[in-house]
Amino acid sequence: MASELMNQSGNNLTDQQLITQTLDGQSAAFGVLVRKYQNRLFNSMVHLLRNPSDAEDVVQDAFLQALRKLDTFQGNSQFYTWLFRIARNTAISKMRRMKPTVSLDSTASEQRLDFPDDGPRPSTEMERREQQMGLMRAMDQLSGEHREILILREMEEQNYETISEILELPVGTVRSRLHRARLQLKELLTRNENDGRPDNLANNH
Repeated sequence: MASELMNQSGNNLTDQQLITQTLDGQSAAFGVLVRKYQNRLFNSMVHLLRNPSDAEDVVQDAFLQALRKLDTFQGNSQFYTWLFRIARNTAISKMRRMKPTVSLDSTASEQRLDFPDDGPRPSTEMERREQQMGLMRAMDQLSGEHREILILREMEEQNYETISEILELPVGTVRSRLHRARLQLKELLTRNENDGRPDNLANNH
């Protein structure tokens, strides 16, 4: 069965089937789950933690915790939702222990951010990268709870009910917090853009 799993790369198996096989002692099945979700989880954690190295540590720790706790997964939510909650709690603990560090190096800047969707779209690769960096700078300036909820909604594309489950908040609170986060992000984007204009830079000297 293990060889069959490796040949299929788990493509024809559901998460629950992979979980069942892992609990039956087939370690290759959990490897499929790791390969399936590690990039997606890292992408979110790197923006939550603002540091690729810290995000990588959190993702690795989250998968290890998930493997140890796999027999407690009851299937009431999607496996990724459960995994994300583990990673989020790990990230929060890490942020409490460490001073925040902002990293806008090439590794972090390659992670895709496309929101908000209003305004002109960049026409060149340089403009796209500048827009991405501007969005990342604005995200870094958000409060932790606003950055987190934007990641869940805009990057993870989770629905309100799933976000409510992950954050352990009422759906109404999720909606209001998301609304405030979007307003704050828009304000920061506008402010940063104005601060970076040549005439404003000249006035600062």
